[in-house]
Amino acid sequence: MYLYHFGLRELPFTLTPNTNFYLGLAPHDEAFAVLLTALKSGEGFIKVIGEVGTGKTLLCRKLLNEIPEHFVTAYIPNPYLKPDELRRAVAVELDVKQAQRMSVQLLTQRIQSRLLELHNEGRSVVLILDEAQALPAESLEALRLFTNLETETRKLLQVVLFAQPELDQRLAENAFRQLKQRISFSYQLRPMNACEVESYIHHRLNIAGYKGAALFDHALCKKIAQFSDGIPRLVNILCHKMLMLSFGEGQYKITRQHLLTAVKDTEGTDHKLKHQNLTTIFGVVVLIMLCIIVWFIGVQP
Repeated sequence: MYLYHFGLRELPFTLTPNTNFYLGLAPHDEAFAVLLTALKSGEGFIKVIGEVGTGKTLLCRKLLNEIPEHFVTAYIPNPYLKPDELRRAVAVELDVKQAQRMSVQLLTQRIQSRLLELHNEGRSVVLILDEAQALPAESLEALRLFTNLETETRKLLQVVLFAQPELDQRLAENAFRQLKQRISFSYQLRPMNACEVESYIHHRLNIAGYKGAALFDHALCKKIAQFSDGIPRLVNILCHKMLMLSFGEGQYKITRQHLLTAVKDTEGTDHKLKHQNLTTIFGVVVLIMLCIIVWFIGVQP
């Protein structure tokens, strides 16, 4: 690979969410602050919505790593579970013994007992679900019933949902109005702007050990932001391919041609290239027509 070529310790643009590469850009820092504030206030449901590739899983892992010590976390990375499966998964995360063997009724009682036990120890319990838009309808209702478990002063269980915008579409349905009313804090992750994309690229290269002159200049970073729509995952894919292309040519500078080649090879960005090509062709046609008009006027007696 290109590690030795560019003097890197590790690959800077992998798709695996690695909190070592976390950069405190405004959208992610704001979302993280909302999460911590909501959890400390003891609210029931907290929701973070973001398009595919905007960094929800990275934010989720950062929360798991940095949540205050008095919290006990139950993490469900794949919530495409039936209600009984969801209850058992939560029970296992909370160290409920023999959770896979007991009846649903007994399991619910044991979960409540475990939550009360942790509450009496001064602990707060938070259930964190990634890709929450995949929850079946029955499981969404089971999730709502979980938050009915409470003392006179606070909820025994808080729930954090990381999800794509499809979850909001589902919650807009009349059948889920009770659940929607219980979401007390919500945050919408936005894509990065051009300045943030440039900071993001340089930050990841620095973390990976790069020490040389800037590989991606300002103009190129601006173009990357344009083709990727500021989606971190697409930025990673494009930059990784551009480094591979440069390495394959024995070059130490990333060029616009490397970007265009990477865009052609990347789903989700190539449509912008086609649009840009059509715009360029249209501009050339208009310029030719103007030249013809000027020439025609000039030759008239």
